[in-house]
Order: sequence, then C-alpha cells, then structure tokens
Amino acid sequence: MTERYVCDLSEADGTRVAVVGGKGAQLGVLSRMEGVRVPAGFCVTTDAFRRIMAEAPAVEEQLDRLSRLDPDDREGVRTAAERIRRTIEGITVPGDLAAEITRALARLGDRGAFAVRSSATAEDLPTASFAGQQDSYLNVVGTAAVLRHVSRCWASLFTERAVIYRRRQGIDHRTVRMAVVVQRMVLPRASGVLFTADPVTGDRTVATVDAGFGLGEALVSGLVNPDVLKVRHGEVVARTVAAKKRAVHALPDGGTREVAVDPRQQEQPALTDEQAVRLVRLGRRIEAHFGRPQDIEWCLADDDFQIVQSRPITTLFPVPGAADEESHVYVSVGHQQMMTDPMKPLGLSMWRLTAMVPMHEAGGRLFVDVTRRLAAPASRAALLDVMGKGDPLVRDALETVLAREDFVPSPPDTGPGGPPAAGASARDASARGTSAPIETDPAIVSGLIERSRTSVAALARDIRTRSGPALFDFLREAFEEHKRVLGDPLSIQAIMAGMEATWWLNDRLMEWLGEKNAADTLTLSAPDNVTSEMGLALLDVADVIRPKPEVVAFLRDVGDEDFLDGLAKLPGGAEARDAIEAYLDRYGMRCAGEIDITRPRWRERPGTLVPALLDNVRNFAPGAAGRRFEEGLRTARRKEQDVLSRLRALPDGDRKADETRRMIARVRTFIGYREYPKYGIVSRYFVYKQALLREAEQLARAGVIAETEDVFHLTFQEFHDAVRSRRVDARLIQERKDAFRSYEALTPPRVLTSDGVALSGSYRRDDVPAGALTGLPVSAGTVEGRARVVLDMAEADLAAGDILVTTFTDPSWSPLFVGIAGLVTEVGGLMTHGAVIAREYGLPAVVGVDRATRLIRDGQRIRIHGTDGYVEILP
Repeated sequence: MTERYVCDLSEADGTRVAVVGGKGAQLGVLSRMEGVRVPAGFCVTTDAFRRIMAEAPAVEEQLDRLSRLDPDDREGVRTAAERIRRTIEGITVPGDLAAEITRALARLGDRGAFAVRSSATAEDLPTASFAGQQDSYLNVVGTAAVLRHVSRCWASLFTERAVIYRRRQGIDHRTVRMAVVVQRMVLPRASGVLFTADPVTGDRTVATVDAGFGLGEALVSGLVNPDVLKVRHGEVVARTVAAKKRAVHALPDGGTREVAVDPRQQEQPALTDEQAVRLVRLGRRIEAHFGRPQDIEWCLADDDFQIVQSRPITTLFPVPGAADEESHVYVSVGHQQMMTDPMKPLGLSMWRLTAMVPMHEAGGRLFVDVTRRLAAPASRAALLDVMGKGDPLVRDALETVLAREDFVPSPPDTGPGGPPAAGASARDASARGTSAPIETDPAIVSGLIERSRTSVAALARDIRTRSGPALFDFLREAFEEHKRVLGDPLSIQAIMAGMEATWWLNDRLMEWLGEKNAADTLTLSAPDNVTSEMGLALLDVADVIRPKPEVVAFLRDVGDEDFLDGLAKLPGGAEARDAIEAYLDRYGMRCAGEIDITRPRWRERPGTLVPALLDNVRNFAPGAAGRRFEEGLRTARRKEQDVLSRLRALPDGDRKADETRRMIARVRTFIGYREYPKYGIVSRYFVYKQALLREAEQLARAGVIAETEDVFHLTFQEFHDAVRSRRVDARLIQERKDAFRSYEALTPPRVLTSDGVALSGSYRRDDVPAGALTGLPVSAGTVEGRARVVLDMAEADLAAGDILVTTFTDPSWSPLFVGIAGLVTEVGGLMTHGAVIAREYGLPAVVGVDRATRLIRDGQRIRIHGTDGYVEILP
C-alpha cells in the first residue's frame, strides 16, 4: 500500500486512529458534525512518523534501553527520553515529505498562522485520554516554522510525562505512533474547557464551563483562575467570576506571550450566561454523538464558538444502563463482597447468573438498585439500618442522596400489608422473617454443612460427562441449584441467628456493663468457622515443612507454579508435597477476589501460598495451630464467666445473666457458620471453572481464540455461542481487554446514582483524635506495630507483630491473619470476612479507613484502636 503523508482533516474519523491519531480522528468527526465549527486543517500521518523513525536506527537501541529501566528510576527515564527526543528532532525532514506538508499549508493559505498539535495513536481514547502528555504549539507562522514544530511534535511522543503515563497504562512505547494536526490558528476573545459532566461529582446533568480571556494556554498552564459556570437543564445554576489578571495572546510574527489584562476587564465575565448555555447545548450534541461525557476545548471568536478538541472524560465512573428515564440509586456489590477490583465479563455474568437479586454492571463492577426500598419510608429505615450495620459509609452515602429531596421521591406509605413501619430496624425485620424460630442446636449447623458438601460433590460428579453446548445447558440448571442452596431458608436462619446474637450481646453488655464490643472476645475460637480453620491449617502444613531445611530453601526460591513436582525430589519433599496437596484439596478453590470466576485459584497457582507458608515456618513454633485455638477458647470462657459474674451483681442480675448465657451459647453455635455459604459458593465456582476451561482449551486448539483465557472476556452467553458456532470476534476480545485495563484505574464508589454522582460516604464523628484516621471498629483491642502495606497476598512478607494494611481482605487472606498483630483495611464492615476472622483470632481491627494504603506508609509504626475505630500514625 502506498504511504500517504498528509490527510485532510475532513477525511479523518474514528476508523483511522492508526493513521491520524486520537486527536486527529476526533477532530475529523467533529468537523463533519452539523452545527459544529472546527478550524480547517490537515494531519501529517503516522506514515510520516514511521518514515522519520526509519531514518534514525539509533532510536531502536535507545527504546530497548528505556524499556529495561525500572519505572521508579525517574532520573534514568528522564535521561533516556531526552536522548530519544534529541535524536528525532535532529532528523532532517525528507524533501518529498516536506513538499507534501508545504502543499497542504498552501491550500490553507500559507501566509497565515497555524496551531501544530501532536496526535498520538494512544490519545483521546475512551480508555485513556493522554491529556497534556505530548506537545502542541500555537501561532506558528511560516512553512519552515511549521516543519520545525512538526518535528518537535514527533519528538514529544517521548516526553518524560508521556513515557511514564504509557507505562502506567500498560502501553508498549513501540506500539504508539505520532501523527500531527496542523490547523488554522484561531485568535479568540475568550477560550476554555467545557466538561459535559461535573468532573468532581460525576453528575451527568451538570455541565461545567471554565472560561478565560485570550488563548486557552493561560488556563491550561495555571496562569489564571478561570471563571466557572455550572449549567443544568439549560440554565446557569452556579457562577464564579475570577479576577483574570493575565492572558496569553498571539504575537504578529509568531509565538505567544503573556500579557496583563486591563484592570477594568479583569473581573468581567469571559462569557455571558447566554453564551455559556449555548456552548453547553453544543457540547451536549457532541456528547450524544460520541456516546459519553466529553472534555471539550473551545474558542470564542466573533461570538462564534469553534471546537479545537474533544476527548472522553476517562476519570468518571460509568453509570449502569437503565431501561427508563427515572432516577436510580445503586449500591456497590464489591464493597459487600470485599472485592472492589474490576471483574472480567465472564466473571460478571457468572456472578449475576448465580446471584439472588438482580445486579447491574458499570466499570467492571456490580451494583444493586435500591431505589424502591429507599423511596418508601417504611422499607427505607430497614435498608439504612442494615447498610449501616455492614458499612456506615454506605449508609452516609445513601443519606446524602436522600438529602437531595428532588431525586428520590417518597411514595405514600403502603400501610399494614407493605414494608416494615418507619423506624423498624434490620433486626426487627429479620425477627419477623426466617430467623425467629430457629433453635440453638449445633446439629443444625453440621446438617447444613453436610448438605452443602453433598450438593458440591453431586455437581462435580454430574458435570464430568458434559461438554460442548450440552455443558452450558447443564450449567444453567446447576445455577438454579446454586441459588436454591444459597437461598436455603434454614441456612439464612442460621446466619441471622449468629448476627442477631452478636448485636444483642454488644447492645446489652454496653447498656448493662458499659463494655464495648464484648462479643468480640466471647466468639473467640467459635466452632465450624471454615475460614479461620483454613488459616490454622496452613500452620499445620508449616509444621511438616519446618524440620526439612532442603524443602525450606527450595520454597524460598520458587519461581513457577509447577514447584510441587520438584518438591517431591528433595529429602522429605514427598511428605511436604503431600501436606500442601491435602491443603489444596480442601482449600485450593480459594483465591483473592474469588467472586470473579476468572481469578486464578490456589490450586491453579499454588505458589501464591508460599510467602504465607514461609512466614509461618519462620514466625511460629510447632503445634501453634492447636495452641492458638485452645488459647482462644480459654479466653472466651474466662470472658463468659467474668461477664456473667458481673451481671449477677446487678439489680435483676440473675435474669440478665441467664439471658446473656443463652445468647452466648447461641452466638457460639451459629457465628462460625456465617463463613460456610461463601465456601460452598466458591467450591461450586471452581467446579464450573474447570469444566469451562476444558471448553476454552478446545477453542484455543481449534484456533477459534488466540489463547485459553480469551474466554474470560466473553459473557457466559457469548461463550456458549462461541462453543456452538466455533466463531469469536477477535476485535471484541481486544476491546474488552482494553476496557478492563481502563476499569482498573477507576475507584468504585459505595453508592452511585443514575445521573452519575459517585458517593463514598463520610464518618461524622467528633471522638477521634486530631490527625488520626477514622474507620469502623470491628474487633476490640489496641495494638502498636509496624505497618505492612500489602496489595497482593503473594508478595506479603510479614514478621510477628506486624499490622496488615490493605485495600480489602476476603477469605483467601486468612492464612496471613495467624501471624499479624492487627488489621487495617480501606473496605469492610462489621460482618465482612476480615472483621469476622480478626475477631476469631483476637486481632484488633479497624476497617473502612479511607485511603489507608496511601496515607499509611509501609514500615511506619501505627497504633490501632479496634474498640473505638481509629488508627494513629506514630512518630
């Protein structure tokens, strides 16, 4: 194909990003939109860039050097990037290429002034804006100056900031090409930026206009504070007029300069309200065309708006799709399930197919629509109560939404047959539901566990003979059994009985004895807690490995997932391997983020367990598991006797003590079972996954997909269709991979509204010392220690007495709990897994600490106040 070095802007569109770059493609689309004015211009294509790079073979070697540098070596990156830029700028533009650019300038009127702007192929994309990462030049006058600045734009692909940004986005430097946009220069009276959604709150109904005098460089560079106008539904609803003392103007001979604004003009608005509303109306049309909120650069000349750039706002959290135009309020599923990372499409669709309530997807996360329950005053009280018990920040976020009186209308009370009366709590609602009649009988729990094991075993047996489309039909039936097991009324009764007994003990013992969170100690070493047993069981594995020095040395150098075979060749290695295999047989279906079926399980990557296993070898003596459990049991019994003795000394003490004793028996009977249904779910998920991977391997062998894990980027139904048709759209797979990468950069809110407002809630407390980090107290006690900020369990390196600080924990983190002194997480609630296991092991814990992993540095000494819910950073 013949290379083409210049392309008119009107020829560019979204299908030609590889030729004209992101900015050029966006401007080309805009230039063809009716009613949108874009300065005339052309693109110097990526073919020209490739030609220039071919003229400089030294760049390839310099790129190799750059790719080998540590991302944290800022000085090395800076030096390498500068060397590449100098090399590119030193290349003479070949004559035929220069001639094409010169002819294109002549068509625009080469005596004028031009804007010369970089347009990389990874720029202004839905998944990464790359705003400000490459260079642009304004008011370039003369052909020679334009050619010189085109070279500078090519070189700016390797500014330090662009190199670092690409690394963070996971983009290979060699895959990016640079086009250059050349446009007639606009000399505006005013200019600025329009966000078609509020960039701070995310509200899609509010557009924000930043405006200043002269060229937009004054705003972009931070030279002046802009006027800010907020427009909603065709009306300016808020306005701030700044004192604009400086502006950037074009010089007659080229270039720009900073000038003082006439004092009489400085506090004059750069735009009238009518102009702002007109601009927003234009922006809404552009937003509708591209299908998502836009960040639009504009110029105002002769009372006419010209658009010089439009890119997607990539920092906004997406909004779940709705079939109507009504207001909706969504609560994050991930904050309840301790999994706020994005999920791949197969994981999302599988969780939705097996969930008990409808769920909505946005940004790779799942949300539940609570609008109807929030709207009715009766059900609202119960909803807020149960949400507050789980995570006070969710409750606060919901109350913030309710404060917007026009957003969630309150329907008339439904009367006796409707939701619970206003003021009813979650405890009251549950008492009227399935939890009231259950007896305090340990046989109930053992029966439920056996029922779950039988169901999983039947699934594993029956699925073995299924393959092809018949497997997917079988799985749809299995999902119904999955939901039946999950919704078993007796199982729900057992869970609620343990939770209600916990609430009762904490409330009554606070009222009667003034003691906070007494249930934390009374539930130590409770029976039937599969998650705490999992942590203790790894201590038993460590006991097998500890006396075998060759095995310990081998594990320290493990670098692959096939280490179990190598282990068996060492002295004592067969016994060590058998112990690990037995552990994986019972717990190998677990992993971090286990609600996403696409996440690798411990059985698939047993090396994930090695750091925790080695910590146990190093930090504990033989028999630690049994001793810990027995010590917890003794502590709980001592606490029970202490509480009952103190209660009997009170007025009406015998009755209070008898009630409390019965409730202690109840909580110890049922609280451990709360962890088992999740274990059952994940056990079933692993069976599903193994069967689905066999189908994926067949597709890969047949060349239908490039690699087995490509199916993770298909929904369950799309996977089924692929198995049936033996066809998969490779472009769809790549789009999903790109989207997933973009979702990883987003922080999901606890609550999200249909107009895009993302809310994470606030603690409204005045009982926390200045400078302390506020959270939710979930496991009593106070402890000091070294903070270890761990984001990946496989990279944990913990010593006795360390305090684990992480984003969230799920059951897979339990093996780490046996060796730490305390726990701090950014996400969590009273009954989430980290809180339950922290109480089980007697670890002081504070969860829901906003930005804990960023505000606490690894290695700092901190003090956890697990009874009062805050963390102090010590000098």
